[in-house]
Amino acid sequence: MIILGIDPGSYNVGYGVLQVEKRKIIAAGCDSIKVKKSLPLADRLVVIYDEIKKIVDEYKPDISAIETIFYGKNVHSAFTLGHARGTILLAIAKEDIKMNEYSPREVKKAVVGNGNASKEQVKYMVQRILDLDLKDSTQDATDGLAIALCEYNKSKFRL
Repeated sequence: MIILGIDPGSYNVGYGVLQVEKRKIIAAGCDSIKVKKSLPLADRLVVIYDEIKKIVDEYKPDISAIETIFYGKNVHSAFTLGHARGTILLAIAKEDIKMNEYSPREVKKAVVGNGNASKEQVKYMVQRILDLDLKDSTQDATDGLAIALCEYNKSKFRL
């Protein structure tokens, strides 16, 4: 089984991929899609769609997971993030891949054991759990891997 975890963003989209066999993780990796900030929103969404499609074509995930929107103080940012999430959801849905959604708090709790964990704590635990050196990985990329880990942990209870 291949799990794709996605940390949505309108400039940087992090993703993590887990390969699972017999309920055990045998391979893991992460990266991020970097979108030029100078592009208009509509063009950024096209880039995100095309790149997610490439990732899906390359890894052929059986299931995917995406982080829900965290609403802060900036309503404009929340709407822009919503557009990016919608684009990602569309790209995944068009490939007929099951998608689960998790709040940032759920992801942190699944990976660190504390829903209020910092991004640094999440990155540290992802490295420890998967025995990977992620010091050169972006925060978005490791968050994508954390979301994939959250899906992996939740899927064990669904079986």
